[in-house]
Amino acid sequence: MIVMKFGGSSVADGERIRHVAEIVKQELKRKPVLVLSAMGDTTDHLLEAADRAIQTGVVSADRIAGLHIKAIQELGLNPAVRGDIEPLLEELRNLLLGISMIKELTGKTKDYLVSFGERLSVRIAAAYFNAVSIPARAMDAWDAGFISDSNFSSAELLKESWDRIPRLLIPLTDQGILPVITGFIAKDGNGTITTLGRGGSDRSATIIASACKAEEVQVWKDVDGILTADPRIVPNAQPVEAVTYEEAAELAYFGAQVLHPWAMRPCMKSGTPVLVKNSYNPKALGTRILPSREGKTGPVLAVTSRQHVTLVDIVSTRMLGQYGFLQAVFSDFAKYGISVDMLATSEVSVSVTLDSIYDLEPLAADLARIASVEIKTGRAIVTIIGDVRRSSEILRRSFEVCVKLDIPVQMVSQGASKVNISFIVNDTQAAEVVKGLHREFFENRKK
Repeated sequence: MIVMKFGGSSVADGERIRHVAEIVKQELKRKPVLVLSAMGDTTDHLLEAADRAIQTGVVSADRIAGLHIKAIQELGLNPAVRGDIEPLLEELRNLLLGISMIKELTGKTKDYLVSFGERLSVRIAAAYFNAVSIPARAMDAWDAGFISDSNFSSAELLKESWDRIPRLLIPLTDQGILPVITGFIAKDGNGTITTLGRGGSDRSATIIASACKAEEVQVWKDVDGILTADPRIVPNAQPVEAVTYEEAAELAYFGAQVLHPWAMRPCMKSGTPVLVKNSYNPKALGTRILPSREGKTGPVLAVTSRQHVTLVDIVSTRMLGQYGFLQAVFSDFAKYGISVDMLATSEVSVSVTLDSIYDLEPLAADLARIASVEIKTGRAIVTIIGDVRRSSEILRRSFEVCVKLDIPVQMVSQGASKVNISFIVNDTQAAEVVKGLHREFFENRKK
């Protein structure tokens, strides 16, 4: 068995669904299971419809209905297929009516609301597959064994799901039936719809693959795989042939928008390979994510960046020679629920980076008891994923790039994973640094 996951842009309309069917046809001998996201921007449209219902009292699912009805027409499907989705559209309208009356959107209701995107997409896709002689069955995730806790918007699957999923899906693939399953959603023990949160539909796919001991997971997106840099910054960025789970997780965490680290966890546990492919360019080789990789490579695998970061410098000469400084600092961070990204320390100082979402005034006031605090906004993290055995070389060449660009490095950190080296520059300088590093490690062809 293999698991094939297609994201929203890959099933954005009738033409894209037709294209997906051509890709799936090439893999039928490998007993595929499909996991689909909502079509295009459907999830955003659902949330906009709820906001409109709350703010103005207007109840309308016309935009969502129009997109899916148009897809049915584009695919030349029997008009009866429209009858398969009409009950869901009516259910959606009733939900929006309730939201307009209550004037609020709770976590429980939001999960119910956004589930309609995936539930509609699998029904239309499965209908088309059947129409082109690919025996398929649309399945809501709970009918494929997904039973979760009741932590709305960030649900976790219950242990029983791992036995239920293969028990329900393997007999279907053995019969030559293509299960087409909703990503991102589940139901709790009370039958209430939940969403899996971080990693979304990718996580649904990796859970199925891990539970069923699949040969591989194919994650089909709109890029040629994991690239050596963000193509919006470096247009000639190249796909990376293979990365380890750890390298892929670090890349994702520090800005590469390909596969969420949370989504890879099931495959990391089972050792299931992940293949990232481009549904718009299926001939491209893509990137394999593996437990380990062999073969000779350059010192750097990829360069990525994350902007809108806050740098906090905490210094206390009063704590020189005394224990408890770091404990006091991080107790205050825990008190306000603030998560740290990067960290550099000495005996009396700590520098950390944070997302810019936090209100840091209360934290700074507390820390002022033991230290001086300087908060610097508008910073960016530039991260190099590479060969730890060549870290000295990577650092030397990276700093040479920054010197040539006349860009000061404000903080340096090497992660405990030992596959990443990160440093801080100003937001406005990040793109230039990424371009410079890419030229140094990839375009100049140095080994």
